Amino acid sequence: MGSSAAKALLVAGSLLTVLELGLVGANFQDDCDITWEPQNAKMDEGGNHLTLSLVSNSSGCMLRSKKQFIFGSVSTRIKLVKGNSAGTVTTYYTSSIGDKHDEIDFEFLGNETGQPYTVHTNVFADGIGQKEMQFRPWFDPTADYHNYTIFWNQCMIVWFIDSIPIRVFRNHAAQGVPFPTQRQMYAFSSIWEAEDWATQGGRVKTDWTKAPFVAEYRDISLRVCDCASYGAASCPQSCASASNWYAAPDLCQLSKEQLRQMRAVQLGYTIYDYCADSKRYNGTVAPECSMPQY
Repeated sequence: MGSSAAKALLVAGSLLTVLELGLVGANFQDDCDITWEPQNAKMDEGGNHLTLSLVSNSSGCMLRSKKQFIFGSVSTRIKLVKGNSAGTVTTYYTSSIGDKHDEIDFEFLGNETGQPYTVHTNVFADGIGQKEMQFRPWFDPTADYHNYTIFWNQCMIVWFIDSIPIRVFRNHAAQGVPFPTQRQMYAFSSIWEAEDWATQGGRVKTDWTKAPFVAEYRDISLRVCDCASYGAASCPQSCASASNWYAAPDLCQLSKEQLRQMRAVQLGYTIYDYCADSKRYNGTVAPECSMPQY
């Protein structure tokens, strides 16, 4: 896509959207724990600024929210690793714990200096994943902070970048397609090494002379249905109540403007879509690929 189309997307991202995705009411220090290699995490500005560092092939870092939840929106702003980030993966995702887990992913796959990142998205339900879509960013994600949001309700999952929806995965559980509704999730951020596959299929390895590789985060919003308010057994039913803000009927589909924005991103910046990969499914595609998503 040309520069004029990219500019149009940036302008569209500043428009008022159906969802209010402001980053308020939480910070990393008070609302999260460092669950892996805490020496590689640093917080300042009262917990509103965070860095996660990848120091070696066995020493990255992971942050996890204290809250467990079913449904809502989770947002943060990230500035990805600068320069040669080949073989590194920076993440922002939600996940349950245990067998047949549920998970909603943003993963940012690094690249050689001057080459673009890959924005990797995926969803798991009942332990079943392999629903990847990948995009090239229409901006430099290492030059400044950008807002990444996961919105999840009973109707659909939406991935946003700077308030622009890039993907929707709709609830077709009634048609036999697994969709996460029962398992409480945490929000996670991490940085780790995956040089065997992350960059150009593993062809380009990590240059460890450039370590540490540092990702920066600012602000976090957890507008979620907190399971601590109901208890684990009651959480799925309570969080499915139609009285919750995310269950409003107009949040079960994208607005016309959001749909236009998403189509522009998918037309110009998609580099992989599992629904277009018939070779992976022996000449067919996953059943939800023929079902409405928007």
